[in-house]
Amino acid sequence: MDSLEEKVSVFFHEDSADEESGRSMEEEDDYESDNNLHDPMERALYWESQDALLQGVLERYSSIGSKLRQEVSRVVGVAKESDFCNCMKPTDGCTSCLRQRVVNLLTQKGFEASLCTSKWKNTRKHPGGKHEYIEIIAATMGRKKPIPYLIELEFRDQFEIAKASDEYRNLVARLPEYYVGKADYLNAIVGILCDAAKRSMKEKKIHMGPWRKRSFMQMKWSNCSERRSVDKSSSKSFPSSRQAHESCLHLSAAPALTVT
Repeated sequence: MDSLEEKVSVFFHEDSADEESGRSMEEEDDYESDNNLHDPMERALYWESQDALLQGVLERYSSIGSKLRQEVSRVVGVAKESDFCNCMKPTDGCTSCLRQRVVNLLTQKGFEASLCTSKWKNTRKHPGGKHEYIEIIAATMGRKKPIPYLIELEFRDQFEIAKASDEYRNLVARLPEYYVGKADYLNAIVGILCDAAKRSMKEKKIHMGPWRKRSFMQMKWSNCSERRSVDKSSSKSFPSSRQAHESCLHLSAAPALTVT
């Protein structure tokens, strides 16, 4: 049996392997038999392995950037205590306005932060859509070049499923409320959770929508296709005409933060 290290590494490199084979993991899974879905031993082994995989990735994720996560959590707390919503939607404020407020506070503290929007077109395999998140540029020990860190304020919520198995719910409960880290760890977590979601839905005999698949989920944080600048005095955002595959506009000229 493969070691935990080997299994975890699959989720870091599966995208390139999918491109070479010409067929995604989800498509390959469609050929799997459902005969063993309810076999007690096989079922227990599957969920134990998914739990171990997730724990391994989360341990790697937690080992880098802990100070940055603490600072972001403090900033989010301050933002939630303020009157951050300008769009007159819910009385408790919307997440879009909260993201803008968090970027505003981060830049005031000297962080090089930006709002990012990933967009993708409708295809035969999945519906089109867009997703907004925060990016922060930080330097890490041992690296000469600063690297982007993604901040997702609704990370755990992205994986919630109404009629999920208890085992899947336990995996979701392990996730941090906010994600603050590198894209490769995020993609690994998405791979594990999407595979587990498919298994859970098969066990419950529920159809899995294309928006639940790994390829769709990863597009939410795939690239910044729209620049959005935040007016520090008003926290309003202004989209520009810049198109796909351009990096987000960073709102501070301060040196990148070094994280540990």
